[in-house]
Amino acid sequence: MEKPLNKQELVAAVAENADLAKAKAGEVVDAVFGAIEKALSNGQEVRLVGFGTFVTATRKAAKGRNPRTGEEIDIPASTSVRFKPGKNLKEAVSK
Repeated sequence: MEKPLNKQELVAAVAENADLAKAKAGEVVDAVFGAIEKALSNGQEVRLVGFGTFVTATRKAAKGRNPRTGEEIDIPASTSVRFKPGKNLKEAVSK
């Protein structure tokens, strides 16, 4: 398994593929991430046809147990981000 792609490597790949300077590609990548973050924080889905969909999911508050002590604890409600890959991405990954 290869090492994970970090943000700098992603920016370099975007710069090369789009024939942009790395600084400009970095601005573009930051703008895309910012737009996705803003939409999700406003409760919107982000659908990128063929790539996938980002959605928020809310978990209700619940009761749990501390595994060490057995003491009952309150688990607060939380919101997380989920990603569902699109058909093209699934096909590209499964090759």
